[in-house]
Amino acid sequence: MFFIQMSGFPGSGKSTLAQAIAKRTGAIIVDHDIIKSALLTSSTEALDRKTSGSISYEIDWQLIDYYLGLGNNVILDSPCLYDELIERGLSLQKKHNVTYKYVECLLNDFEEINHRLASRNRKLSQIASINSKEDFLYSVQNSKKPEELKCLKIDTLQPLESYIDEVIDYIQNDHYKILGKN
Repeated sequence: MFFIQMSGFPGSGKSTLAQAIAKRTGAIIVDHDIIKSALLTSSTEALDRKTSGSISYEIDWQLIDYYLGLGNNVILDSPCLYDELIERGLSLQKKHNVTYKYVECLLNDFEEINHRLASRNRKLSQIASINSKEDFLYSVQNSKKPEELKCLKIDTLQPLESYIDEVIDYIQNDHYKILGKN
């Protein structure tokens, strides 16, 4: 069994890659944006984005724990901007004795990110664009990664077909052989 933590700036291709992995492996995707959007839509009181984000992460972790406990492979589709996300992922990996994998979707093209953000079918919780190249670069450079684990970095500017086999091989390889850019 495995638990995959996706990482990457909004619009970098995390959801597309998570869906392709799930199709090939039968893994369950816990999509942070679906949960956060549901909270923002259904709340009778106005929730700010920070509060809804905090609540939705707690729901994410409860679902991941539940699905791993049932013996399912699980993918967390969410940017990884907080150390707590790594800590909780590693904690659940130990609790359920599953393989933990970290896949980072990199798209270091500010214009392409904005194009993808503007052209996608956006959920309520998702950003429509990013105005500052500096904010974009800061977020990309400061995403959190597990220090004790080799992580797979994927250039998602390339077509999905050009890297999906590499990702599947990384997920299924227990020796942490890194096939992509590291």
